Amino acid sequence: MPLTRLGPGGLLSTLQQLGSEIANRRRQLGLKQTDVARQSGVTAESLSRFERGRLPEFGSRKLIAILAVVGMEISLVEAKPTLLPTDA
Repeated sequence: MPLTRLGPGGLLSTLQQLGSEIANRRRQLGLKQTDVARQSGVTAESLSRFERGRLPEFGSRKLIAILAVVGMEISLVEAKPTLLPTDA
């Protein structure tokens, strides 16, 4: 079952979307939140809040550890330039 891609250009664009995708992947693998939390070194509460989009931010070390447990990785792509208003 492929993961859902969200946002412009088929990319995830918010922390909430990222948490949701990780939750989907975790469920596809048949893993419990407590298992992923323990293996990645985060609390089950933090993982739950992250998956539900209830955290305003999430540390990169935690994210990378969780991604490793669920067999995912981050892929960086060049952003399209945005036009900023100029002072006139």
